Amino acid sequence: MSGAHVIGVDVGTGSARAGVFDLEGQLLGTAKQDITVFHGDGHRVEQCSTEIWAAVCTATRGAVAAAGIDPATVAGIGFDATCSLVVLGPGGAPLPVSPGGAPARDIIVWMDHRALDQAARINAGGHGVLRYVGGVISPEMQTPKLLWLKEQNPDSYGRAWQFLDLTDFLTWRATGSLARSICTVTCKWTYVLKDGGWSAGFFRDVGLGDLAEDGFARIGTEIVDAGTALGAGLTPEAAADMGLPVGTCVAAGLIDAHAGGLGTVGAPGATSEKRMAYVFGTSSCTMTTTRDPVFVPGVWGPYFSAMVPGMWLNEGGQSAAGAAIAHLLRHHPASLEATAAAKANGLSLPDWLARRAMAGGDTPEVILRRAARLHVVPEFLGNRAPFADPMTRAVVAGLGMEDSIDSLVDLYLAGLLGLAYGLRQIIETQARAGAMIESIVISGGAGRSDLVRQILADATGIPVEAPQTEEPVLLGSAILGAMAAGLFPDGGSAMATMSSCARRHDPAPDTAQWHARRFDLFERFQALAREAARDA
Repeated sequence: MSGAHVIGVDVGTGSARAGVFDLEGQLLGTAKQDITVFHGDGHRVEQCSTEIWAAVCTATRGAVAAAGIDPATVAGIGFDATCSLVVLGPGGAPLPVSPGGAPARDIIVWMDHRALDQAARINAGGHGVLRYVGGVISPEMQTPKLLWLKEQNPDSYGRAWQFLDLTDFLTWRATGSLARSICTVTCKWTYVLKDGGWSAGFFRDVGLGDLAEDGFARIGTEIVDAGTALGAGLTPEAAADMGLPVGTCVAAGLIDAHAGGLGTVGAPGATSEKRMAYVFGTSSCTMTTTRDPVFVPGVWGPYFSAMVPGMWLNEGGQSAAGAAIAHLLRHHPASLEATAAAKANGLSLPDWLARRAMAGGDTPEVILRRAARLHVVPEFLGNRAPFADPMTRAVVAGLGMEDSIDSLVDLYLAGLLGLAYGLRQIIETQARAGAMIESIVISGGAGRSDLVRQILADATGIPVEAPQTEEPVLLGSAILGAMAAGLFPDGGSAMATMSSCARRHDPAPDTAQWHARRFDLFERFQALAREAARDA
């Protein structure tokens, strides 16, 4: 389809973004609209689906305007979003997710940890489906959250018409189709296609048997591959909201990190199973594809067809990555002064600190020596992988009395090293289980600096590739739109045509021993933190 365009829409934790691409993967225009995040007691984090849909529509209109294209040339649109739980009543009306809460706050956000007790009880049952989430279910997944809702807010639970992952909510609003993406239900809802789909026995065992009794009608009876065209495309109402033609093809979506993986691992130069996708944003996600299932204790999966069709996926990462760095820096005496300087230069604080660290022209290995006395295990929200331990907490060791901006730079570097060693730990754990990689393809706003990329390469000993596009997550969703519109014969062709890598950062050989010593200390500090959490 000559002259066609596709749109990718990404709903992150704090904003909705849209990007218009041509069929060679060139980004023509983007727009962003902020969304509200409500924080409450008991690890509660909530959002409003009505606000998010409005933000999606505003961002889409803005991206089309920025691209300067005729909306009639948009052939397809794809959505990705955080793996947050949306609770809708009859007719799609929002229901409050907290007892006595505002009805508009109908989303339990992915990072919400209110269901810690429910997750622990589910894990104690040791059901077979837990094999497919690394052996331990996370409170960030939907089954513990549903159990919490049933126990703590039975009114909303009982009145609910549909429980949806946020991605599937967006495609429902766009098309009216209640089909769920295999990505969302497999990764966050314990759907196991190779074992027959939903396990009625599991839901009965954990106290959610009512969902099985109604044939799983409230959590999804039609499960489709990501990129599948849904319904008749955009409904008249959704088309008017988004400023696009009625009937524009809409693809079944992906979780946001998985869209970043789709937009990177298929680039020419290597096969997808030799690359790990590393999405470095507010949280971090690692995605490794294999032809056969690989079971890795503490790493989510293996998930079938959850990212690349026909391939198995292992998913790791940490609940706080960019957010962990931000939290770490806020405690430093120079944080306010540095934040003001960064804002004056139009930069985020981490970007400003990275530039300051590189201002002297030193190599990354020389720059890192500044942090030689500092050690950070940045697990402020626990460990997602490879220990699946939500109760452990961060360690910061080696702090002195320094209060200068230069000492803030040093702390930033130490925090980056901590995240890099956490990544190394996941890579090595997966390799021991049989899922080995040859390179890392990085995406996400926190990983755009060359300094960050080189630190990751040196600390892990694995080359880090940078995608050509600055918006690989949006590109991944746009690829879904192209698939839904039938613009490529298959997903592999779409990925190979629309994505590419621009730069490669190879590990510096002379830093290997230095990083090995620090990695050993990282693991010892981490073990002490986990022991302390158990004794608390």
